[in-house]
Amino acid sequence: MSYKKYYPTALALYFTYIILGIEVSVLSQYKQQFAGAWGVTKTLANGQLDVSLVLAAIAALGLGRLIMLPFSGPFSDRFGRKSAGLIGCALFAVYFLGIAWAPNFYLAYIFAIVGGMANSFMDVCVAPSCMEIFPNSGEVASMFMKFSMAIGQFILPFMIGFVATSHLSYKVIFYAVAALIIMDGVLISFMRFPPKNKVAGESGKYDEKSGAKKEKMKFTPTSIAVICVGFTVTSTFQLWLNCNQELGLMYGLAEPRMIQSYYSIGGITAIIVTSVLVKRFIEPVRILFIYPMIAVVTLLAVYFVQTPSMCLIGGFMIGYAGAGGVLQIGVATANKMFPTNRGKITSIFMIASSLANYVVLNVAGLITSAGGTNGPRYVLLFNAAITIVGVLLALFINMQFNKGKSEEGGIVETTA
Repeated sequence: MSYKKYYPTALALYFTYIILGIEVSVLSQYKQQFAGAWGVTKTLANGQLDVSLVLAAIAALGLGRLIMLPFSGPFSDRFGRKSAGLIGCALFAVYFLGIAWAPNFYLAYIFAIVGGMANSFMDVCVAPSCMEIFPNSGEVASMFMKFSMAIGQFILPFMIGFVATSHLSYKVIFYAVAALIIMDGVLISFMRFPPKNKVAGESGKYDEKSGAKKEKMKFTPTSIAVICVGFTVTSTFQLWLNCNQELGLMYGLAEPRMIQSYYSIGGITAIIVTSVLVKRFIEPVRILFIYPMIAVVTLLAVYFVQTPSMCLIGGFMIGYAGAGGVLQIGVATANKMFPTNRGKITSIFMIASSLANYVVLNVAGLITSAGGTNGPRYVLLFNAAITIVGVLLALFINMQFNKGKSEEGGIVETTA
């Protein structure tokens, strides 16, 4: 069966993740502006507005995703990837238009929940679809979702710079992105999608006749550990994304927004390097351990070495090791463990990720508010602690992988 006819579909789906890359980063770039727009008057010792409400709104993205994921995954498996993707595009448009318009925190919070719901539908559309379009390169296909996000995060500072130098409102970015996702949604509505939930036959090639026979999902300690990695990995890069600007100011960086560019370059570099590594040299499951370990060392280095250059180095390294496709490798690993329930397992994995978005960002808001001017550095320590837990989980997964490889040729099967 030829899958080349579905490649334009893959491109349109990857574009939604460029939009997602902008979504998860843009609010953190305009925390002061949104705090002012929502009527915040409390100021910190350095004279800046208290942005804890904006962090709460960013956390609501995770809440919306969490609310919808239990339903979006089964919806995708039952009604198709295209239907899930179109709903996701529509909700994205509502989010970007609504968050720009919202006159107060309460309405902004509601629209942020809508944005999280959009994310949930795109998760269960794009991840399974790309694995079904590229059945023999699942990990690489999933990693290019992150590559697309990194592109969005890379171009965002340039969009911010263009808007600033053109003396335009920051809201222009939100309106422009809403228009782009609407156009992409129209394109997706005309695209062809592959049959869903197909699995590989015993020969290792794609078996068109194997169909989508449903099997009961059975969870083992290994599969649970993989799901928990979704929480820890997401925590690593989300906490960094939402404290690096204040950290840059604290460390005397003249242009804190450049941390975002270094972060994005690190993510893009990681996707390219890791794609080659997992295709030819290393088992994808090894990345789940190696990259979070690098992230821990980086976070501690940024905590102890308080210089502007270290912020930029930290941005690149967290982009590489924290956001360089580790989450997508986790998704691909989970999908391989449950090949006939891809929509459901993607939902479950992303529920763990969404819990991280909501829980750790709310905690980060409390730390930022209570810690005053040292709040961003305390968030770094919090981040390092969670990432260490992820390293321990990945170590367990790798030990089970080694055991399964020696006994059965791979991670122990978790469907029955």
